Amino acid sequence: MPQPSDARQRGALIEQLAARWLMTQGLVLVASNQHAKGGELDLVMYDGDILVFVEVRHRANNRFGHPLETITPLKQRRLIRAARFYLHHNGLSCPCRFDVIAATGPPEQLHFEWIANAFEAC
Repeated sequence: MPQPSDARQRGALIEQLAARWLMTQGLVLVASNQHAKGGELDLVMYDGDILVFVEVRHRANNRFGHPLETITPLKQRRLIRAARFYLHHNGLSCPCRFDVIAATGPPEQLHFEWIANAFEAC
């Protein structure tokens, strides 16, 4: 069984690879691993003039479900709260959205599925 630090390192690697992939799609990286009250923002990027909060989810395989299935209503609320804190803390007032990247496979053979505007902040 992997040690917690191994899981954290693997998660950081997956997030870096997802950020690089999104940059090839035209997004611009602003920040990563932003800790905020009640949560963490994996990636903060711009897609044109829209600030995008990207949640990266990974599964080596689908045996325990697809990565997208892990974005529960509770997780959405935590991401929204963290995003509001980020916006307030940085004095930003701009259009924003929440995207999800589902990464499957081993790090050296990842398949990315990008869901833009995956959920709304009510």
